[in-house]
Amino acid sequence: MTLKPENRIFVALDTIDLDRGLELARGLKGLVGGMKIGKEFFTSLGPEGVRRIQEVQMPIFLDLKFHDIPNTVAGAVHAAITLRPAILNVHAAGGRAMMEAARDASAAESHRLGVQKPLVLAVTVLTSMDADDLADIGICSRPVDQVKRLAALAQESGLDGVVCSANEIGPLRDQCGSTFKLLTPGIRPAWAVAEDQKRVVTPVDAVMRGSDYLVIGRPITRADDPAEAARRIGMELTNAG
Repeated sequence: MTLKPENRIFVALDTIDLDRGLELARGLKGLVGGMKIGKEFFTSLGPEGVRRIQEVQMPIFLDLKFHDIPNTVAGAVHAAITLRPAILNVHAAGGRAMMEAARDASAAESHRLGVQKPLVLAVTVLTSMDADDLADIGICSRPVDQVKRLAALAQESGLDGVVCSANEIGPLRDQCGSTFKLLTPGIRPAWAVAEDQKRVVTPVDAVMRGSDYLVIGRPITRADDPAEAARRIGMELTNAG
């Protein structure tokens, strides 16, 4: 199924203010594909905060990046499914057994609850990291090589796709095929600043390279008019298509 351009966008809800989160979600409904809830929001507001955002009836990407022993991650995924996310993720660096446990837990709990199974994605290399950062933690590969290695492992483990920088989309499409989902953070429109992301591209560039979903935060949430910023990005994607 072909995604509408605006439905590719998940807006990063990086706030601990529930009222602000609800204001953003309500204002962006119909202009983007969903909201990304990460550790900042979840740690402060917990599952109940997620449920409040869901009242707006927008898809949720639960971006908690589970990374632990397989049994613990399976338990966390079981719990996450009760929040009805459209997407959730784990760290590929947790290994094959951990990713398989996440896959199985997602399928089993979704079936038990009678809900649609979310996409389970694996985080490869954070977009805040470059080759020097990888070297600091003992990985002497180029980012693209490490991403390809982890993506292959995620695909072998039965996950639906990976989180990757747009710089790795081409190589991953060649390696993993067209149906493997690619979600790309670190997206900045040409009219926004990069801030703390080191490997960034524009929304149009990312989609043209083959990204399925885009995570966009501050260019929308910190705009004077978030709805207008989202509308502008959606139009850029539509015109490029």
